Amino acid sequence: MKHAKTKQANAKHTGENVVRIEAEALCELADRIGGPMAKEFQHAVELMFGCAGRVVVTGMGKSGLIARKIAATLSSTGTPALYLHPVEALHGDLGMVVRGDVVLALSASGETEEILALLATIKRLRVPLIAMTGDAICAAGVERALLPATAGPGKGSKGAGRSAAKASADPIEIRSKATSKAAGKRVRSTQAASAFSTLASAADVALDCSIAEEACALGLAPTASTTTMLALGDALAVTLSERRGFKEEDFANLHPGGKLGKKLARVEALMHSGDALPRVAPTTKMSDVIYEMSRKKLGVTAVVEGKRLVGIVSDGDLRRLLEKRGKDVMDLTAGEAMTRDPKTISASEFAASALALMEEKKITSLMVVDGRGNLEGIVHLHDLWTTELV
Repeated sequence: MKHAKTKQANAKHTGENVVRIEAEALCELADRIGGPMAKEFQHAVELMFGCAGRVVVTGMGKSGLIARKIAATLSSTGTPALYLHPVEALHGDLGMVVRGDVVLALSASGETEEILALLATIKRLRVPLIAMTGDAICAAGVERALLPATAGPGKGSKGAGRSAAKASADPIEIRSKATSKAAGKRVRSTQAASAFSTLASAADVALDCSIAEEACALGLAPTASTTTMLALGDALAVTLSERRGFKEEDFANLHPGGKLGKKLARVEALMHSGDALPRVAPTTKMSDVIYEMSRKKLGVTAVVEGKRLVGIVSDGDLRRLLEKRGKDVMDLTAGEAMTRDPKTISASEFAASALALMEEKKITSLMVVDGRGNLEGIVHLHDLWTTELV
């Protein structure tokens, strides 16, 4: 029993420690975006915003899984994107990358062979390359200018290494050690701060996804590193979304299916229109009004002059009139029995707005009209049940 409790306590401590390590990595990333990496982050946003084609996101292994999620997030928030598997790219799918695209490449080491094999084609097409790597580019205030010059076609890691050697390594190393000591921890990167990875060196924009440590007890399984990459991808996607002026209605148009799509449904997609819309003229006799209401089975009918809505007659109106006037109600016309100035809504409004209005006014249906007051349809509370809002 004591042994079991000890194991449970250790599991609790390990779980808490994993989350704290990853949370700390995210805090450090946020500090970089708001500080030394701000210029590079904004440059990446500008490249993606000005992209005439698509953002092609690529990565291998765990980084590839994160790349898929980033591509999906970009696409759903207004930035056309696709995921390119680097191995499949080497066997024909590289044709998916064309001039006008932007490539976003993820690699914790910055030395993933399958990713590096794509560099020659990316450079030949003159496609901008944004890299997310574990290089501690921002450590101790290291500026992007200290990175080796962007590699051209045919330049490999050897050329990048020569360029890195020219970047005056010693001052960088000294500043990195000073910062690490002040922070009370070692800045973990794929290489020494003075020598950046091949991918980071070749990129037009190199984004710093370095971490102090992985949350894995062995320090091997990608945990904090992938979390950091995912968060940075989200940061880019949301910033781009705001830059594009992406709105609720745009999001709804890209999510027509599933629960989310239902909740973002428009009134026009739910309303009854055409022959299913109950309507009578003001001169219609009450017997015909009741027949129209019964035939269309909505418990209400619109009263229109031509196309313009002038009132409604509901089940509730009929009950109140019967209590007040008895059988004389049958001598009335729709115009005499109707409720004037009924509550209306636009066809372009969200279903959630229709529900909120119904709840506020304690009614079960809304007339749908255009800007001139012409009747377009009717939406009933029952129709909103399909959206899972009720």
